[in-house]
Amino acid sequence: MSRIVVLGGGESGTGSAILAKTEGFDVFLSDMGKIAQKYIDLLKKWDIPFEEGHHTEELILNADEVIKSPGIPLTAPMIRKIQEKGIRIISEIEFAGRYDQAKKICITGSNGKTTTTSLIYYLLKNAGLNVGLGGNIGQSYAYQVATEHHDIYVLELSSFQLDNVYDFKADIAIITNLSPDHLDRYDYNMENYVKAKFRITRNMNDDDCFIFCSDDDITISHLDKILIKAKKLPFTQKTEVEQGAYLKDDKIIVKCDKGECDIFVDQLALGGKHNLYNSMAAALAAKAMDVDNEVIKESLSSFKAVEHRLENVLSVGGVLYINDSKATNVDAAWYALECQKRPVVWIVGGKDKGNDYSALNELVKEKVKAIVCLGVDNDKIHNAFKAFVPEIQDAGSAEEAVRKASALAVEGDVVLLSPCCASFDLFKSYEDRGTQFKEAVRKL
Repeated sequence: MSRIVVLGGGESGTGSAILAKTEGFDVFLSDMGKIAQKYIDLLKKWDIPFEEGHHTEELILNADEVIKSPGIPLTAPMIRKIQEKGIRIISEIEFAGRYDQAKKICITGSNGKTTTTSLIYYLLKNAGLNVGLGGNIGQSYAYQVATEHHDIYVLELSSFQLDNVYDFKADIAIITNLSPDHLDRYDYNMENYVKAKFRITRNMNDDDCFIFCSDDDITISHLDKILIKAKKLPFTQKTEVEQGAYLKDDKIIVKCDKGECDIFVDQLALGGKHNLYNSMAAALAAKAMDVDNEVIKESLSSFKAVEHRLENVLSVGGVLYINDSKATNVDAAWYALECQKRPVVWIVGGKDKGNDYSALNELVKEKVKAIVCLGVDNDKIHNAFKAFVPEIQDAGSAEEAVRKASALAVEGDVVLLSPCCASFDLFKSYEDRGTQFKEAVRKL
């Protein structure tokens, strides 16, 4: 019996361990940290041996294959030891793909991937298809493959999840856009990060579709470097295309094969330039799946925004509070600021991933009246914006940040939490940060 060792006991690792168990492997799970009680309960229910708080080398280095959770960097000491032993390391996505015959629509990108993934899932559900949602969103893909049956999966895939895929194949692959992010995990080398994202196109053939933003310079500059056999379907707001999606006379025109679908921009549920791109990508995927035009139009007009992504929380004293905690990089914050029509008190900061804030300078000058820094080390943000934002304050908690932002805002302003940074200095996750922000707003 082959031995599978799973490193990491969160959603991804626990799902992988359960799938390995159902497929008859000798399974062991190890986590250097503490495993959440809900995952301990699942591991016990499936009779899977595990450890937490440490790694026992002799129980790990005898593996035939190791499934690494995406949060564990390749520089971790145990990963180095596994590599030295020549043991193959794969991701949950690679492992689950071996046992899944469903059609797979896979979405990656620096920004917009959660919204685009959620939109596509919503579209396909409304079309009456048997579809699962997984990857970097919702329930573990591996767990669903082990315990459910779906004809189609819509998978949001981060660069970390793509790092260790080899034979996995998407039927429809989408790259929403590419901008510097997670560079701390890629030796501060943008090329390494872009290559990780383009792994989503591995193994695709002539029958498959690759959907991408042709307005995105980084994506376009790498298209020529990678052999992609799949049919290419660009989406753009700048030109017209024969096949793909484009903007014309206040309408999105979507063309795939001989089918065409037109949708008025003012009928879309999601506003803002960035969401126009997300809606285009989702509509193209749906058209490639032969979804009826009326279903596409109705779904794109009735979709509800993703939590923690430009989410209107409350208006208090004429000040609108917006939760954009999911904006963990400069590009995401750029979109959030770009679509604001009112003066902004901006809550920004967290664990910096090698950010270059200069891309935000013009928008900040134009839109931001005050900044509240929400992080352990805020020097870089102070230095980036002190020349043109007169008021910059520091906060050590969501409650303190909201209190300070509220004092700086007047009727007609927006308080925007769009942090530009990871959350791990003060919070468990971007969800935790967004939830604490919303609770603090409700207490005002």
